[in-house]
Amino acid sequence: MAFDIKLMEILACPVCKGKLDYKKDQKELVCNFDRLAYAIVEDIPVLLESEARRVSEDENV
Repeated sequence: MAFDIKLMEILACPVCKGKLDYKKDQKELVCNFDRLAYAIVEDIPVLLESEARRVSEDENV
């Protein structure tokens, strides 16, 4: 089973409550405002700020 794209309508960044972008190839949800990337593990997004990866300025988000 793959990540359900329909979830994108209700998911939000846990920090700023903003929109998340789905990066299928990296299996991540990215908040462009906070520059945080949340992993998707076994088709479940891990929306914990403590588990998020900082997106560097060099990365194209």
